[in-house]
Amino acid sequence: MVIDLYKTSNPRTHNEIIKSQAKSNPRNNLTYGQHRCNKGRNFRGIITSRHRGGGHKRLYRKIDFRRNEKDIYGKIITREYDPNRNALICLIHYGDGEKRYILHAKGTQIGNTIVSGTRVPIKIGNALPLTTNMPLGTSIHNIEITLGKGGQLVRAAGTRAKLIAKEGKSATLKLPSGEVRLISQNCSATVGQVGKGGLNQKSLGKAGSKRWLGKRPVVRGVVMNPVDHPHGGGTGKASIGRKKPTTPWGYPTLGRRSRKKNKYSDNFILRRRK
Repeated sequence: MVIDLYKTSNPRTHNEIIKSQAKSNPRNNLTYGQHRCNKGRNFRGIITSRHRGGGHKRLYRKIDFRRNEKDIYGKIITREYDPNRNALICLIHYGDGEKRYILHAKGTQIGNTIVSGTRVPIKIGNALPLTTNMPLGTSIHNIEITLGKGGQLVRAAGTRAKLIAKEGKSATLKLPSGEVRLISQNCSATVGQVGKGGLNQKSLGKAGSKRWLGKRPVVRGVVMNPVDHPHGGGTGKASIGRKKPTTPWGYPTLGRRSRKKNKYSDNFILRRRK
């Protein structure tokens, strides 16, 4: 991991720690423009989702989460920055002329070859089903939940899941959150860990950097008036005045479980996340 250190010359560089990131020169046929029009407001212009708005203009990169170029070897050409996710992406040139973006797997370099299929080597960057070919203890990412829909789990930077058991038609995975759940062995996953770890060491340095990400300021409830928040009111540094903290709408927060009861996927979860 390479970290750029700046000589302190202004308030921004005083607290800024930025990892050196790859250049981005996306291909036109693998991108499309997106207009984030609502930005937390409804059709009347009223804020319905707080702390959203602004942000820099982005060009969306089409990522191949399905990895459906079966048994065709591809070569890693570039490693690029993607403003729509915290992980890096790689441009792949396949042998049949197809060009696609995939998530960058930690340990892969420019010039390496990857492949996806049912019987492919257990190598970092390769995609294959969770069948008997994949040994227990393998670190994986970009995991499918529904067969053919593409990877939906473990796609953030530095994350990985672990294959811990197989029984019948199901495989048992331990996810980065600590949750242990069942997945069909027919679903595919990519071997290895998502690259660009250590994001907890990143410091934005100034408030404007947060606004570029599309996030508006957050204000504590205790400094508001009673009409704006249940914690508001009082003189000086008054406490919240309640036994437990609440949201602006009066619901319990800071520890209350928000997952729906009797969700369809509860039967596949063997152990809840911490």
